[in-house]
Amino acid sequence: MMEAVVYFLVSINILAFIVYGIDKWRAAHDRWRIPEATLLGIAVIGGSIGALIGMKVWHHKTKHKKFVLGLPAILLIQLIILSSIL
Repeated sequence: MMEAVVYFLVSINILAFIVYGIDKWRAAHDRWRIPEATLLGIAVIGGSIGALIGMKVWHHKTKHKKFVLGLPAILLIQLIILSSIL
């Protein structure tokens, strides 16, 4: 069971990182964008670390308070939940 959770978390964080990069590319090329709710939703379901790394690497959403403050808050809540489970 724990192995499945680890695989899920690794996969969702890789996905989050890639999705943030795709959205940054689309923004730079005036293409259809990935909704902010989707970007935040990926973080909420476990991809917060990948989203934060993607935000830093791609320099994406760094001026939006809901991302600058929201992603670390999501990660903190996830860590609190994880520590209470373990």
